[in-house]
Amino acid sequence: MSYPRIPQDDYDRAIGQFRTLVGTLLSSTYDMYGYQNYAAPVAQVIVDLAEQFGMRIRGKDVPIELPSYIQRRIMDLG
Repeated sequence: MSYPRIPQDDYDRAIGQFRTLVGTLLSSTYDMYGYQNYAAPVAQVIVDLAEQFGMRIRGKDVPIELPSYIQRRIMDLG
């Protein structure tokens, strides 16, 4: 199966829509618990993971991984 690349303008619009929707979803959920300041950074991590996934399924050899600062936090908790 092949996934062709779309024009950069279309990609920018699509990723912007995705980022906005994820941010809105997280913001409304995080607001209930007083964590609204964390919604935007968490949304960006999710968008980054989605972009890594998109590159991988299009044949680019990239890892799909959390940022190193989050990996360190997880290790510290364990």
